[in-house]
Amino acid sequence: MLLCLTASHQNASFDLLERLSISAPSAAATLVESSDFVSGAVVLATCNRFEAYLDLDEPLTAASAIAVEATIQTMSEASGVEPAELRDSVSVITGDGVVEHLFAVSSGLESVVVGEDEISGQVRRALERARDDGTTSSDLERLFQKASHTSRGVKNRTNVGGAGRSLVRLALELASSRVTDWAEARVLLVGTGQYAATTVAALRDRGAVDIGVYSASGRAAWFGAKHDVTPHDDLAAAIAWSDVLITCTSTAEPLVTPEVVAAGARRLVIDLGLPRNVDPLVARVDGVELLDLETISLHAPLAELSAADDARAMVSDAAAEFQAVAAEQSLSPAVVALRKHVFDILDAEIERARGRGDSSDRTEQALRHLAGVLLHTPSVRARELAREGRGEDFRDALEALFGLTDTRAAVAPTHIHPTSRGAATGDAGRADAV
Repeated sequence: MLLCLTASHQNASFDLLERLSISAPSAAATLVESSDFVSGAVVLATCNRFEAYLDLDEPLTAASAIAVEATIQTMSEASGVEPAELRDSVSVITGDGVVEHLFAVSSGLESVVVGEDEISGQVRRALERARDDGTTSSDLERLFQKASHTSRGVKNRTNVGGAGRSLVRLALELASSRVTDWAEARVLLVGTGQYAATTVAALRDRGAVDIGVYSASGRAAWFGAKHDVTPHDDLAAAIAWSDVLITCTSTAEPLVTPEVVAAGARRLVIDLGLPRNVDPLVARVDGVELLDLETISLHAPLAELSAADDARAMVSDAAAEFQAVAAEQSLSPAVVALRKHVFDILDAEIERARGRGDSSDRTEQALRHLAGVLLHTPSVRARELAREGRGEDFRDALEALFGLTDTRAAVAPTHIHPTSRGAATGDAGRADAV
C-alpha cells in the first residue's frame, strides 16, 4: 500500500520546510530499517515542499496510522521539528490518491509557479537518492518512473507553464521593478550547481551581461569558464562589487551575513537557497532589500496558481492507467494459479493415458491447445475485473469453482511444457498473462 505525507507552501510555514530540508531526506534509511512494515521510502524535499512516499507491505488495519506516526517521529528527530508541529503541518494521502498526487507534483501542477521546470528533476533525484540509500522498493520505483514519464508528457503535449517557467524567473520578474536596466546591473551569483546555471540563462534572457560568481567550495573558476561569467574568490569584495546578489547553494548555514555586506550602497539580495543562504538580519543592513523564497512565493501571480484543464486531465488519465495496470498485476498470481491447476490436471491425465498406451503426440498437442483456449476467457476477464476494481470477485470464483485459495502469492508454472505454452497462446491469445 502506498502512503504519502506532504507539507508544502500551501499548508506549512517556510521555516518548517527549511528545517525539514536539511536532515529529513537522510532519515528515510532510519525509517525503513526501524519499521517492520515500511518496505520502502522516498523523500522529496524542495524549496517549497517536503514529502515522504512510503510503501507499506503489512496489511494491518492500523498500518497507515502507525506508519504516519513512525514517519513523524523519525523526521522530527532528524530535523529538530517538534512532533506536534510536524503532525499539524502534514497532510496524509493514501492508496490511489498518492499516484495522482505525485504525478501532479512531478508535472509542476502543485508548484508555486505552475509548470515550473525544476520540479521534475527534483523528483527524479529523490528516487536516485533512495536508490543510493537502499530505501526504494519495486512499487516506488514504478511509481516514480511513471511520474517522470507523465511529467514529460504534460510538458510536451500541453501549454501549461509555458517555456522556462521557474521560481528563478518569477524572482527576476519581481526584481525587475527594482532593476531599471539589467544590461547595466552587476549581478553576483553565489553557487555553482544546476540552479545557478538556470539562473545564468534567465539573467541573460533579461539582458544581463555583467555576471560574476562566487563559490564557497572553490568551483567559481570552473563555473565561470563553463558559463562565461567572472569568477570571484572573496565573498565580501564580490558583494561590494555587485548591484544584485543572487544566492542558490545548498549549504546548511547562511553564507551571506551582515558582516560581509557593506552598508550604504543600494543592493538587491535574492535568496533562492534552501536552507537559507542569506541571514535574515541582512535585510536590516542599510541600503539592502531582501527577496527570499517565502516572499517570492507570496507574490506569485494568481494566474500561476491554476493549471490548465488539459494538463490536469492528462495527469488524471495517467494515474488511472497506472492504477489499472497495478490492479491487473495484482491478479497475475491468481491467473497463474488457475493455469497451473488446469495444466497439472491435464498432465496427470496424459500420464495415465500414456500408461494405458492411449496417448499420441498429436493428441497431447491438441489437448494442450484446448486448455489454452479454455483459459483465454478467464484471463481476459481477470484483466477486465481488475480494472473495474473487482479483483476479489475473480479470486472468490476460483475458490468456489476449483478450491484455489493461494491466489495472492506468485506460483511458478513448473508443469507447463514449453510446447504447451506456444500452443496455448498461439490461437487463443495471451492466456498466461493478465
